Amino acid sequence: MKNVSEYYPKKGRVILHIDMNAFYCSVHAAAEPDKYAGKPIAVAGSVELRKGIVVTSSYEARARGVRTGMTVKEALRHCPGLILISPDFYLYRGFSRRFLQIVNDYSPLVEAMSIDECFVDITGSKQFGTPLEIAEKIQIRIRTELGLPCSIGIAPNKLLAKMGSDMKKPNGLTVLRLRDVPEVLWGRPCGELYGIGSKTAAKLAKLNILTIGELAEADELLLTREFGVLGSWLKLAASGGDDSPVRAEREPNKSIGHTTTLPYNFTEPDDIGRVFLNLADQTARRLRRQQMVCGTVQITIRDPDMKTITRSYTMPEPTENIDDIYREARRLFDRHWTVGEPVRLLGITLQNLTPKAEAAIQLDLFDYEKAARKEKLNEAMDHIRDKFGEQSLLTAGMLGDDPSTLIRNHRIRGTSLQTDFLGKEEDKRDDNS
Repeated sequence: MKNVSEYYPKKGRVILHIDMNAFYCSVHAAAEPDKYAGKPIAVAGSVELRKGIVVTSSYEARARGVRTGMTVKEALRHCPGLILISPDFYLYRGFSRRFLQIVNDYSPLVEAMSIDECFVDITGSKQFGTPLEIAEKIQIRIRTELGLPCSIGIAPNKLLAKMGSDMKKPNGLTVLRLRDVPEVLWGRPCGELYGIGSKTAAKLAKLNILTIGELAEADELLLTREFGVLGSWLKLAASGGDDSPVRAEREPNKSIGHTTTLPYNFTEPDDIGRVFLNLADQTARRLRRQQMVCGTVQITIRDPDMKTITRSYTMPEPTENIDDIYREARRLFDRHWTVGEPVRLLGITLQNLTPKAEAAIQLDLFDYEKAARKEKLNEAMDHIRDKFGEQSLLTAGMLGDDPSTLIRNHRIRGTSLQTDFLGKEEDKRDDNS
C-alpha cells in the first residue's frame, strides 16, 4: 500500500478548484428545503420578476430548458412550474464565508475567486490524507454541514484544477494530470480552455485553430504576432501549463463595480441618468470605504440582444466623488450610445485604484479649498449613512422603482465576483444593516 507522501509530487504542487454548483439556487434550497429543495427554481435579478432576467437556475429547472440570461417570460414558457426567487446576497455571503471556513481547515493557502469558487493549495496538507481523500472530505463536509453541492478539480496547477471542476457537475470529483491533457482536452473547442473568451476563440478560428490540441501545436511566432504576449500563454495553457501560485493574501481590489439588469428596455435619458446616478453613488461609497481613489471610469452597456460594450475614460486627476464618476459615466454613454436605442443592462466600474494616502493629486488653491470642503461633506454623509442606513440620505435624482435604486439594499445587491466582503469587519457590519 502506498504511503500518503507518494501521492504528492516531490517537486510541484497539488491544487484544488472548488466550484459551488448552482450556488444561489442551492443556497435557497438549503435555507428553506421545504419550499425549494428538488424543485425547478430560478433567481431573477429584477424586482418585477416576470420582466427580469434569469441570473441562475437549479438543475431541475435546467433539465426543463431554463438557462442563465433568458428572460423570465421565456423561462416560464419552457418551465411553467418554475419558482422565481429574488436574490438575497446577505444569505449568499453567509454561506460563502462558511464554505470558505471549511476549506481553510485543510490549508491556509485559499484564494477566493468569487463568492462561490476558490483555489486551494494542498501541497503541504499530507496530514489530512491523499489529495483525493482531502477533496472528498471537503465535498462531504460542504454537503452535510451546509447542504450544498460542489464540484472539485484536483490537478498540479490552477488551470487544470479549474478545467477539472467543470467536467462533472453537480457533485463531481475530477483528477486531471498533465499526462491526461492530450486525451482529455485536445479534442475540445478552444473556447472551453480556461482563460479564453469568445473574442479570442473567434480570432483563433479565423486562423483555423479550432481545438485546444490545434492551439497546443500552433506556431508560437504566429500566436505572438496575432495576440502579443498573450500568444505564448495560449500555447502554454493549451498544453496544460500554468505556474501561477495560489494567493492566500487578498490583494487590494483592482476595480470596484456595480451592474444592474433593467426590468425592461430603457430608452429615456432621465431613466438612464437615474440608473447611472445610483451606480455612481454606490461605487463611490465602496471606494471611500476602502480608502481608495480611482483614475478611470468604465461603463458597461448591454442591449436586449445581449450584445455588450464597455467604454472607459482616464481622468486627469483621481477622484472619490460621486459627481466626477457620474459625470464621466454619462459623458461616455452619450458619446458611445445612440439616443433612443434600448438598453437592458448598465454598469459602472472604477479602475486604476490607488490608496488615497498615496494618490498624487495636483490642485491649485481654489481647487484645494473646494476639494477640502467636498471631502468634509463626503465624510459627514458617509457617517450618517453608516449610522442610519444607505436610504437615510439620498438625492431626488436617485429615487425610482427600477433595480438600480435597490443596490443600496445590501441584502439583495451584489455579484458573484464581488468578494470584498470576505474577512472584513466593516462588511460584516454592512451586511447586518
